[in-house]
Amino acid sequence: MPMRGARSQVFDVIVALLLTVVAMGSSGALSRWTHPDHPMDAVGFVLAAGTGLSLIFRRRWPLPSLAICAAFLATYLIIGYPYSLIFLPFVVAVYTAARYLPLAQAAPASFLVLLALLAHLFTNDAALNSFAGLGPATAWVVVPFALGTTIRIYRENQTRERAESLRQRVDDERLRVAQEVHDIVGHGLAAIKMQADVALHVLAKKPEQAQTALEAISRTSGDALEELRATLAVVRRTGDDDRSPTPSLSRLNGLLKRMDDAGVRIELSTSGDERPLPDLVDLTGYRIVQEALTNVLRHSGADRAKLGLTYETGAVTIVISNPVNGAPSPGSGSGIPGMRERVTSLGGTFAAGPDAEGFAVTATLPTGRNS
Repeated sequence: MPMRGARSQVFDVIVALLLTVVAMGSSGALSRWTHPDHPMDAVGFVLAAGTGLSLIFRRRWPLPSLAICAAFLATYLIIGYPYSLIFLPFVVAVYTAARYLPLAQAAPASFLVLLALLAHLFTNDAALNSFAGLGPATAWVVVPFALGTTIRIYRENQTRERAESLRQRVDDERLRVAQEVHDIVGHGLAAIKMQADVALHVLAKKPEQAQTALEAISRTSGDALEELRATLAVVRRTGDDDRSPTPSLSRLNGLLKRMDDAGVRIELSTSGDERPLPDLVDLTGYRIVQEALTNVLRHSGADRAKLGLTYETGAVTIVISNPVNGAPSPGSGSGIPGMRERVTSLGGTFAAGPDAEGFAVTATLPTGRNS
């Protein structure tokens, strides 16, 4: 930002010097060619130079720059020096005020300098007729003011749109992390509850089985905490999340082991050409499997389930099916809607409902032709 400010200031100085040369040169030339009642002299050249040099700090101090430029120009015109390109610095000053100041400041300031500009029509006999000169004099203010205001509004809209886009990206990232945390914690707690129920049931009669269940609880909670730490480390930008591999369909063994510890045996089958998948597709596929198996633990009452992975050209299809023993526990959470949202956000298809074996979740994720 300091570098950009320095470049802007250099640019303003160059513009001011160029307009100073134009104002002085055009005034001197027209004085010789038109022979006005009041030819250019030292005072006239000083006033012409003042209009241009007043723009050196035009963006830093728009109002003082406009006021000084208008004062030099009005004095020049009242004395009766010839009309020339001395109006150009004034146009730039009006534009700058409208471009960089709020309308509540720029509009009154522009109106006041317009009055100052019109004063010479009633005090200088050599000037245009007061009514004939009213239109051109007004145009020197209205046109640059309208242009500056239009550009300011356009840039402000752009800034608001960028800020809104940034807020939307932040909200999307927060939602993504919330979904990740939901899946990690939901699966871990469901597995821990199942194992804890087993431990309580066999504690008195078979303490060795209770110990096995407690060891499984310890592993499950440790795995869940490690995965949660890795997810949150990405948000915190700690840079140490590489110690925990990113969950993917190629790393389902730990998830299946936790399900087995919880008392649900998973039968895994894979077909097609197994291959590396795009990171987002791989993570989404893992989360679909994790959430679907968590629902098996929570709601089905089943002790087994089937997981099928089919690698197709440009897609991977995931099917999780399980029998439903007894009256299934009603699900009122965000599991299935969350899975559907994950899949559809990638342009895939999702289905969940009863099938011949009990209940099935099917998700097809596009991977692209090269994956």
